[in-house]
Amino acid sequence: MNPTLITNVGELTTNVDREGDPTGTLRDAAVLVEGPRIAWVGSAADAPTGIADTVDAGGRAVIPGFVDSHTHLVFGGDRADEFEARMTGTPYAAGGIRRTVAATRAASDEELRARLAGFVHELHAQGTTTFEVKTGYGLSVHDEARLARLAAEVTPEVTFLGAHVVPADHADRRAEYVDLVVGPMLEAVRPHARWIDVFCERGAFTPDESRRILAAGVAHGLLPRVHGNQLGHGEGVRLAVALGAASVDHCTYLDDADVAALAGAHTVATLLPGVEFSTRQPYPDARRLIDAGVTVALASDCNPGSSFTSSMPLMIALAVREMGMTPSEAVWAATAGGARALRRDDVGLIAPGARADLALLDAPTRVHLAYRPGVPLIAGVWKDGGRL
Repeated sequence: MNPTLITNVGELTTNVDREGDPTGTLRDAAVLVEGPRIAWVGSAADAPTGIADTVDAGGRAVIPGFVDSHTHLVFGGDRADEFEARMTGTPYAAGGIRRTVAATRAASDEELRARLAGFVHELHAQGTTTFEVKTGYGLSVHDEARLARLAAEVTPEVTFLGAHVVPADHADRRAEYVDLVVGPMLEAVRPHARWIDVFCERGAFTPDESRRILAAGVAHGLLPRVHGNQLGHGEGVRLAVALGAASVDHCTYLDDADVAALAGAHTVATLLPGVEFSTRQPYPDARRLIDAGVTVALASDCNPGSSFTSSMPLMIALAVREMGMTPSEAVWAATAGGARALRRDDVGLIAPGARADLALLDAPTRVHLAYRPGVPLIAGVWKDGGRL
């Protein structure tokens, strides 16, 4: 792969802090890509010469590729009827997950793989270059293992979510299902996964069950993350902090103790505004978290029940409109914040040595991602140095 110089960048979001600016914005900039990595970043006037492959950004903006740290992309079936019912007043509940479990178990590997490929294409087209994928729609040893295996074909960021809900076939044998998750299911999934997650919420898993499941995953070499405080106040956030989880996701209902715990920890608060858009729940208060010093990430939570969108630009627009974030904070959260939620230091930024994952916007500034919601502004995407 020949070196590529992207030059005449009107606004370059590097996410390398410069004099108190977390976005590290450069004007009239250029980026040199060599192989899968970034080799040089600086002023276009100082760019290396003699580079045969040159892309003229035409004064447009370039940002790091989005890092979507929370998705559920391997599943069968559809739940459009649930969405329609919610729009007429039916409240959201976690129980609908069992419908997707039944459809996923009935789908072949080929069907699931083809659908997953379609979602990956969607992600790339919208500027997402790094993404996590959870299991959680198999909920049997065989099906959780195959979902993890299929997810691992498209990303190294695979999360074991056997503790999504208790499946219908164990409805009256809850303790037996938890034993299954921490035993044979974990053993079967572990070779394909990096993370372990649990839905610590009413209607899903109790704090004690969640603690046991996460501890078992850690003992098997997996890193913890948590679904918490989505449907109401609870112990999910503080459990995540106590266990040193990389991220606690949703964070819709927080009290002062939850915010204080996050502010004093390295656990990222990953906010999923697509869920609130789709379920009509209250949006999380990102402003409160940021002002308290909490690291915030944005992710899509792409799933068939509560947030069937893969659009990180939409997450940015919702975060700015509904959650008190500035456009710059939202773009940072959707790139560098997502990287921190995945404990990655090679993505979510544009700096020498980082992966050459970039998005060229058909706009002069990143502000347009919130200013022009719903408009396809991604004009070009590079993943590991190659243009997609």
